[in-house]
Amino acid sequence: QVQLVESGGGLVQAGGSLTVSCAGSGRAFSGYATGWLRQAPGKEREFVAAITWSGGSTYYADSVKGRFTISRVIANNTVYLQMNSLKPEDTAVYYCNASPRMSTIVAGTGGVWGQGTQVTVSS
Repeated sequence: QVQLVESGGGLVQAGGSLTVSCAGSGRAFSGYATGWLRQAPGKEREFVAAITWSGGSTYYADSVKGRFTISRVIANNTVYLQMNSLKPEDTAVYYCNASPRMSTIVAGTGGVWGQGTQVTVSS
């Protein structure tokens, strides 16, 4: 059974940087695409970024392109989301999501979810 644990959230000033991590476990995690989605108070959950198992392909929401970078280290089953030039509108709970299908992650419709980590950007 795949399990995901996020870490690294926190409070940062606008313009600052933060990296959140997602550690995966379970034999099935091998081969899963992994991504990040976020949910701000009063808003629907939205796709942020995703990466294939090999790391060869990445996908980003338009709102974060050029500011966020997703990467993974297969050896330690961890996916990272480096967030630069943070804005107050990036404030949300960030969820890690893993699935055999990339389309599932982009749509936020299934797969395995972590517990979420809070990212707060102050103005």
